[in-house]
Amino acid sequence: MSDPLPRDLIHALVSAEPRLAGFARLRYFAEVDSTNDVALALCAAGAPEGTSVLADVQRAGRGRRGRTWFSPPGAGLYLSVVVRPGQSARTLSLLTLAAGIATAEAVTATSGLPVELKWPNDLVSGRPWRKMGGLLCESVGPGSSVEAVVVGIGVNLRQVAYPTELGDRATSIETELGRPVERAALVVEVLARLRDALDRLRNGEARWVAHEWRRWGRAGLGGAPVRWVDQQVPRRGIAQDIDEDGALLVESNGQLERLVAGEVTWERLSRD
Repeated sequence: MSDPLPRDLIHALVSAEPRLAGFARLRYFAEVDSTNDVALALCAAGAPEGTSVLADVQRAGRGRRGRTWFSPPGAGLYLSVVVRPGQSARTLSLLTLAAGIATAEAVTATSGLPVELKWPNDLVSGRPWRKMGGLLCESVGPGSSVEAVVVGIGVNLRQVAYPTELGDRATSIETELGRPVERAALVVEVLARLRDALDRLRNGEARWVAHEWRRWGRAGLGGAPVRWVDQQVPRRGIAQDIDEDGALLVESNGQLERLVAGEVTWERLSRD
């Protein structure tokens, strides 16, 4: 059972209700294993689109590729949102990028901090890049069909002592700004902008995703050296662009390759 909403969240949700509509269905937990797990269970129980789960701390937060998402108490935005995007394959392929754009817009609108996107779904800041946030989208449905998607969003808000392996690669909004940011305001802005992004996708507006993503992710495109692993073989190339379906276009050995998933390292922008 969820916990009572803190007063600042109640006030923020009520104030923004015209923008949020169905996305004001927020369930709050002081502590969970994973907000995505709670949201997935709500999906299975028939939760409508816009149902969201927010926690103060995650005991077992998840990132991409099976990684743990460091989620100390009160230090971050740990939010998962149920969306039901329909069966359009293109809508599904662009959903993660659209959610990343919505989150980046929300961070900048709320804090004034200029952030960047790293393909496919990381929020980064500074040089070299330091990771501030990330997204994990998990689908729900039998077999290959998709009935719903849980959009998991993690953003580091407070300055904390990170584990050794993250110390020089992670950052937070407070660290970058030198002042705190209100979590409630960021929650509302993320939900409102995610709702707007989904509405645009469902209305057949797809080209805006690639156009806007290029604006937030331009540092990693247009000639940036990258490396990745393809079937256990190390590869290198030059990131040129993303296509209209959100794939990363990389020039390698005179050919333009299309990467749709996987771990890509930007050699001049990442700190290994």
